[in-house]
Amino acid sequence: MKSSKRILIIDDEPSVRRLIGHHLEKENYKILSAENGEKGLRFIEENSPHLVLLDVKLPGIGGIEVLQNIKEANPKLPIIMITAYGTVKMAVETMRMGAYDFLVKPINSDELKITVRNAIANQTLQEEVDLLKSQLEEKYEFSNIIGKSSAMQQVFKLIEKVTDSDIPVLIQGQSGIGKELVAKAIHFNGPRKEAPFIDISCAAIPETLLESELFGHEKGAFTGAVKTKEGKFELANRGTLFLDEIGEMSLSIQAKMLRVLQEKSFERVGGKQKIRVNCRIISATNKNLKDEIEKKKFREDLYYRIAVFPIHLPPLNERREDLLLLVPHFLKKYANRKKPKNISPKAMKALMSYDWPGNVRELENVIHRIIVLVEGETIELDHLPSELQNLAHTKIFIRKNAISLEDPSSHKIIPFEEIEKEVLVHALKASGGNISEATRGLKIGRATFYRKLKKYNLLDKNSKSNN
Repeated sequence: MKSSKRILIIDDEPSVRRLIGHHLEKENYKILSAENGEKGLRFIEENSPHLVLLDVKLPGIGGIEVLQNIKEANPKLPIIMITAYGTVKMAVETMRMGAYDFLVKPINSDELKITVRNAIANQTLQEEVDLLKSQLEEKYEFSNIIGKSSAMQQVFKLIEKVTDSDIPVLIQGQSGIGKELVAKAIHFNGPRKEAPFIDISCAAIPETLLESELFGHEKGAFTGAVKTKEGKFELANRGTLFLDEIGEMSLSIQAKMLRVLQEKSFERVGGKQKIRVNCRIISATNKNLKDEIEKKKFREDLYYRIAVFPIHLPPLNERREDLLLLVPHFLKKYANRKKPKNISPKAMKALMSYDWPGNVRELENVIHRIIVLVEGETIELDHLPSELQNLAHTKIFIRKNAISLEDPSSHKIIPFEEIEKEVLVHALKASGGNISEATRGLKIGRATFYRKLKKYNLLDKNSKSNN
């Protein structure tokens, strides 16, 4: 069976074309041949070969000119030059012009096969790398950070202003809000996009290992260090280092971080050699670092190093209108090549009413789970988790006015937090402060109930923690 890879041989000697074609057909390549440059250029335009074998000396348009024409039209097409002993110097010059390699006549069959195989493998790898890069750039375009709210529009403006510089960025916001997505958007839309994006979670790695992860270590630096290891700073050289949850970093590591940022150099653990590094620093945290500074848990000098350009990401419950974009996005994402699921108005209303403490990540997980479980094309209210269903069915009283979530047009719009607080107060009063009874009636978990009580300063007010 013929390979899908097409190889064009451009040589004025019929015997050379036949010999090369004979050897390569045994390797299952499809062979095309042309006896001069004009015909060869036409074949390239008509047949889009994957590789060209091109003689340096040709009648009419010479091999050098053909090479130039090919590279202008298709710079990524690999070209192997064919030359006689007397023109090796010229062949070497053609490699500077973009040729992949050259072969000397009389052509050795083994050398021919290896060179062709390597050229095509290199081209295939380059195509895969280009595809991956294009997918990454597409994935982390600003348009893929979803939000039409005024709060998110302000975030987009900040991102656009900071991408073309190397200024340190601190991304702040609750967990699950999409801080890493913003960091990658900054990197892949900036001047360092061709270099690595290296991330590390300061919360996920024990303090005893974090120093080694950041700065690397020398062989024998500690028990288990069986070989030298490069750290994240070295791996991110000329690129971007993303320090996620930097607020969890210990004070001792913070001191070493500050030194690296000041001196642009460091030593590996157990090493003495200074290693220079040039990388952009983007940090993220779900903590208020100024509060941490007051508590003596975060260095003030490090804060001012990493927070030169702060970006605050608003929580999902402060930009509920973005759910109108996020929900269809996740429905389409997890549709698994089937027709995307629809969502009923009642179900959508419940999603809009929920507080989303886990932010966008929680929303994505809920939608993903529902799509796995639901057989039909429409997501109904009873497909949602119980705490979301409860919000849609609850009738509450505020300021002596009955407000039904089933008929929002019949009353003026009330801020959601006022409604939620009244629900909690009513549940506490109706249950006589019995937490178990209140959570059963509201159909929410005990931890969620306590979190909401704390949010509205309702703890220890008519609540009984027993039962």
